[in-house]
Amino acid sequence: MKPLEILTAFPKWAKATPDQIIDSPAFAMPCRLGEETAFLRFDAIQSGDTLNLTILFGDEPHLLKLARSPRFPELDKLWDSRAEVPEPILLALVERECGVLFQLLENTVRRQVRLAGLAETAPRSEPQTVFAQVADIPFALTRSTTVVNALGVLRYLDLTHPSLRAETLTSETEYAAFALQSADLATLSIGDVLLIPEVGTVSPRFLVDGRLVADDTGVMPFAEDGRCRIVAAEPHPVTLGELVDAAENPHRIEVPSPSQLRLMQNGKTIAYGRFDRLGEQPAFVVESLNP
Repeated sequence: MKPLEILTAFPKWAKATPDQIIDSPAFAMPCRLGEETAFLRFDAIQSGDTLNLTILFGDEPHLLKLARSPRFPELDKLWDSRAEVPEPILLALVERECGVLFQLLENTVRRQVRLAGLAETAPRSEPQTVFAQVADIPFALTRSTTVVNALGVLRYLDLTHPSLRAETLTSETEYAAFALQSADLATLSIGDVLLIPEVGTVSPRFLVDGRLVADDTGVMPFAEDGRCRIVAAEPHPVTLGELVDAAENPHRIEVPSPSQLRLMQNGKTIAYGRFDRLGEQPAFVVESLNP
């Protein structure tokens, strides 16, 4: 499975709204700033000193609050005295110097961008904005439905970000899986012994939330197949980071030798028991039955 497919196995992200996606600290949309590759992020520090512009995405007006940036040297030179510059001259300078940002926004939102003019100094009700950063350009932009829906896409989440890598699902450690007749299950009793020769020879697997399986071949979707499974008595958390690593670099899963175990079928616990040996063969000894 690809990392993005693993992410969508997490219920939180499978059902994530565009707003939730752009609010994630892991949001990092790859983009082009002129000839430069950059990332658009929504973690900029709010600046109190901005040049407030009205831009149009198609026919929709948006507030663009542009902070001071060395990326725009001519604008930077007159930044402190910009209030004294006639509006047509200031706008012409903005159009000339900030074209790379306007083009980036146009490509990002996928609507034509036009500079409509300076925004009101003190608008009656300023729209909610998102504070963004791309390369060395901090800015704020109206948080409109158009903007949110264009940007709030799962593939723009950085799966290497610690906040995502640390997210967990519950996992069962599976030591053995085998077919068992329903009649044998129905007559299972305390003290019965089931041989599990896989233990010690076959790599254990992680069965993740009934959705994924991770083993020494990678990570795949999981589906119950009616087989009985011997798993560790206690489930454990597995992180998104661990699953992504296992998918990208498959490796043998090393886990402690089993002691207390469970016998399961189709997600239901049938019996509890312990690991033992019958002669040279690893075995599961039934200690109690699940009603």
